[in-house]
Amino acid sequence: MEKSEQIKLIKERSGTDAKKCMKCGKCSGRCPAYADMDIKPHQFVSYIEKGEIDKLLNSKSLFTCLTCFACVERCPRGVAPAAIIEAVRQEVIRMQGENRVKAEEIPEIVDDKIPQQLLVSMFRKYNK
Repeated sequence: MEKSEQIKLIKERSGTDAKKCMKCGKCSGRCPAYADMDIKPHQFVSYIEKGEIDKLLNSKSLFTCLTCFACVERCPRGVAPAAIIEAVRQEVIRMQGENRVKAEEIPEIVDDKIPQQLLVSMFRKYNK
């Protein structure tokens, strides 16, 4: 797949307009995983806008992001860095041709304290 086609798909899947970002950094300042990320939430938005996808596809931040959407709450322009990170994450998983969590692995990680909604969400998210 061509780089430009990947960028277009990521933009579509994220449903966010990276051009709206005014680069204030409030999203990154709110991120609870900020210290562990090699590419910060506001940088994901910038890289997508510039078309620099290679750095994003190889970033450890893809699986460091908690998808808590704190960055989205903080953005004054309605940009959703977490949605972009999720879209890039899904693209990497598709490129690898593998699932992060398989159905048969779920019983091993289940206990009575884990909400069922979390399990369904996790399976849906990592089974694409």
